[in-house]
Amino acid sequence: MSLMNHAPIPELYVSYDSAQKLKVEAGQLPSWDLTPRQICDLELLMNGGFHPLKGFMSEADYDNVVQNMRLADGTLFPIPITLDVSEAFAEKVGPGQDIALRDQEGVILAILSISDKWMPNKAVEAEKVFGADDLAHPAVNYLHNTAGPVYLGGPVIGIQQPVHYDFKARRDTPNELRALFRKLGWRKIVAFQTRNPLHRAHQELTFRAAREAEANLLIHPVVGMTKPGDVDHFTRVRCYEAVLDKYPAQTTALSLLNLAMRMAGPREAVWHGIIRRNHGCTHMIVGRDHAGPGKNSQGKDFYDPYAAQELFRAHQAEIGIEMVDFMHMVYVQEKAQYYPANEIPEGSTVLDISGTELRRRLREGLEIPEWFSFPEVVAELRKTSPARSKQGFTVFFTGLSGSGKSTIANALMVKLMEMGGRPVTLLDGDVVRKHLSSELGFSKEHRDINIKRIGYVASEITKNGGIAICAPIAPYTATRRAVREMIEAYGAFVEVHVATSLEECERRDRKGLYKLAREGKIKEFTGISDPYEAPENPELRVDTENVDVDHCAHQVLLKLEQMGLIRA
Repeated sequence: MSLMNHAPIPELYVSYDSAQKLKVEAGQLPSWDLTPRQICDLELLMNGGFHPLKGFMSEADYDNVVQNMRLADGTLFPIPITLDVSEAFAEKVGPGQDIALRDQEGVILAILSISDKWMPNKAVEAEKVFGADDLAHPAVNYLHNTAGPVYLGGPVIGIQQPVHYDFKARRDTPNELRALFRKLGWRKIVAFQTRNPLHRAHQELTFRAAREAEANLLIHPVVGMTKPGDVDHFTRVRCYEAVLDKYPAQTTALSLLNLAMRMAGPREAVWHGIIRRNHGCTHMIVGRDHAGPGKNSQGKDFYDPYAAQELFRAHQAEIGIEMVDFMHMVYVQEKAQYYPANEIPEGSTVLDISGTELRRRLREGLEIPEWFSFPEVVAELRKTSPARSKQGFTVFFTGLSGSGKSTIANALMVKLMEMGGRPVTLLDGDVVRKHLSSELGFSKEHRDINIKRIGYVASEITKNGGIAICAPIAPYTATRRAVREMIEAYGAFVEVHVATSLEECERRDRKGLYKLAREGKIKEFTGISDPYEAPENPELRVDTENVDVDHCAHQVLLKLEQMGLIRA
């Protein structure tokens, strides 16, 4: 195995002058606007990160990669790199044609000469590449619900790099890193792949790995797309920068990798190895459950925790990079230092904080001990995930028309305003219909659009640290789930089912709507001619029959206090 992975690697870019000419010509071609994931893939195709690929895979390459982890010519490559497009676009283009690939602002990044166009069997792709056709896997969900149905393959001519406005000085192409290693005289380089902030255990682990391999260290975090729910890359990079000076100077480099992860476990580990070899590394740390997405729909781990290490070890010579296997590191109290989990001195006290426990401590504003992380890292994390009582949140009332949602929502708003501390916005059905959805009717489709608009506004309020109170009927489970996901990206979502019975709502009939619905004068009326799907596990259920509004609103306050969203 050569230690000199430093010679320049082929890129797919043309010279500056050719690029200027091609840009003009490409203006006349049919053009495809790339998705964020496709931009990540294109960047690593063009700069040599996915070497030896010369473009998006042909059908023959794709089939062989899915089945055997190899290109049609036998070269090891475990993940399909394809350009998925809509059926409408695919109908307009075909093999033998060139198309312009543009970013989301319309800038032309590359030209694709189409060699193949086909409709893949996505169930087979999911089964082979990710181990199961299970929508609980983020990449399988992407494959079926986001990616287009048709794949285009063919060589790519690179015109210009995708534009990044953030952390420009920290982003390096494979050739820029190779040149840096040449300049520093580094012969052996261990890559550390990460999508999480660095804590002390990671630092210990990377120290040890570099020491054992007698190598320098490249901290090489992914800043393209990771898994939903991960800490955003802006926060993570600030965390990496905060700990960089904890490493011995001159032995460690930090560089950002614009990769769209697939969370494909063992295959992903091999892919990461190939990418790191292309960036000039000689070694790579592969951890337990490397690039695993968590639990499948049966609640079991998608991959065996050591499967990634086994697959990597089996292909190590071909990847051209040596694996450093990573043991789980734990803190031994008596020794006041970290040990690999399999070398703990007998009879000692082991301290460990899981990711879940760390999130709980951040959420509740609890202490995070110095042995676990660096004060600088904790300070960065606290900025983006402050204690729950300082975060924005949404209270979402759902129930039949006339159940008392708006009345309780109003009372809750007043009580929260009395407490002060965060701005409160009430998104009541009638107000929303007037300002956000005046053009919508009451068909199922329009009601869904209305609820999603409410959810979007509530998510923006939550993101900016305010409190949103929503009180639509929201009769459909699927729509409420979509709104929950929108909001939980930024803060807590508290679903309150106002469980007043249909009989009681009809007896109240304040607006006389039930009477009109019974007479057939209002079509698709919830509870009469259209179903109300009651929430199965709301955070709170309140009943308004023979109970005063004040009491109901107070129950919601107690729930918010119990969840840590408001301080007593």
